[in-house]
Amino acid sequence: MQGRTLLVIDDNDAVRTALEVLLTLEGANVEFAATPAAGLQRVARGGIDLVIQDMNFQREATSGDEGIALFRALRAAQPDLPVVLLTAWTHLETAVELVKAGAADYLAKPWDNARLVTTVRNLLELHAALSAERERLARVDRSHAELAAKFDLRGIVYRSAAMHAVVQMATQVARADVPVLVTGPNGAGKEILAEIIQANSTARSGPFVRVNTGALPAELLESELFGAEAGAYTGAGRTREGRFESANGGTLFLDEIGNLSMAGQAKLLRVLQTGEFERLGSSQTRRVQVRILSATNTSLADAIRQGRFREDLYYRLNVIELQVPPLADRRDDILPLAQHFLEPGYSLQPDSERALLRHAWPGNVRELRNSIRRACLLAPSTRIAPADLMLPGYGASGGTEVPPAREPDREEIAGALTRHEGVIAKAARDLGLSRQSLYRRMEKLGIVSGAPDER
Repeated sequence: MQGRTLLVIDDNDAVRTALEVLLTLEGANVEFAATPAAGLQRVARGGIDLVIQDMNFQREATSGDEGIALFRALRAAQPDLPVVLLTAWTHLETAVELVKAGAADYLAKPWDNARLVTTVRNLLELHAALSAERERLARVDRSHAELAAKFDLRGIVYRSAAMHAVVQMATQVARADVPVLVTGPNGAGKEILAEIIQANSTARSGPFVRVNTGALPAELLESELFGAEAGAYTGAGRTREGRFESANGGTLFLDEIGNLSMAGQAKLLRVLQTGEFERLGSSQTRRVQVRILSATNTSLADAIRQGRFREDLYYRLNVIELQVPPLADRRDDILPLAQHFLEPGYSLQPDSERALLRHAWPGNVRELRNSIRRACLLAPSTRIAPADLMLPGYGASGGTEVPPAREPDREEIAGALTRHEGVIAKAARDLGLSRQSLYRRMEKLGIVSGAPDER
């Protein structure tokens, strides 16, 4: 707490002196106010990093009403300011209720010096970390807005720095007439990256043709891509144009490119090299001008080692690679995407938001979209409850969470603290932990130093 400015609001001279000695020894600058009005005036001038406030300011007062009013005024004036409550005559339940309302923590009089110092130090470090986190998210938001003003982002929704970096690279390579390989797990958003590239390319006025090579039988892929003459194979009763011809002058997006047959790969390599190909059953060479975008959810390097994919084709397709991270690695995107997928008039209960943030999303954005759309269809009201999401751990009747088998990781704790503006009690409840357990977990992960004792 070196160099931080703390404000103690308490009418007791002995309390103020004891706190001054204790906190000054820790390097803090300590200021005082004897009344709620004086404390609010000092906070209004700015420069206060944390407030320690009493709950009663008149002799013989025990209700805590003055402290409650002061806390609410502080919260209204500066919602992010950490406030520690000192309770003596006030019922403990009152302090707990104020913590639920946004107080950072509470300590009973007479306090334990070590615990008070640890609590204040933790809260100061946490407040600084949360301020940095908010600024990081704000920078992403600003950069996203600036990018959207220059490029057609096809309405993509994200808030994570990881996804912003991928989108930014997509806009940078869009105008270059080179093949782009988009990699990432199923449902992570590879197709919308291809749409962004096409929408900002020199071929944006041309056709944009999509082919899911993973959804077509191997024996039909070549005819689908390159076309076929009548009688070229059993069932080919008429001449058909392939996707390359359909995409002439535009962009061809080949999803799940790793499923293309070796014969198809050879033809694709030739098109990439010369722009020429023949339909199945034809000797006539055709020429097209097509921008190739491809995507895969598997490792093409492994496929090359196994002899299932041509190395020369891989290097032709992989002039530029965009790696889309799984949704589990960009948790800042979960709630914005969920809000985007909600039907008009529907909203998420706070417990539902917590359920979404805790889920691992193995199916990525596609799974999230399906969960939200299913909930909008089946929920009994427009306020979607956790049970309506049908996620593991939430019963269809009561919506009770099954306690997670693992401890929350650094990112989950940081997310909970950010959502609840550093209020330990709220973040702990969000994560299904006690305050003491959360402090210990934070210490273990190095989020803050020290942890209060359990008393």
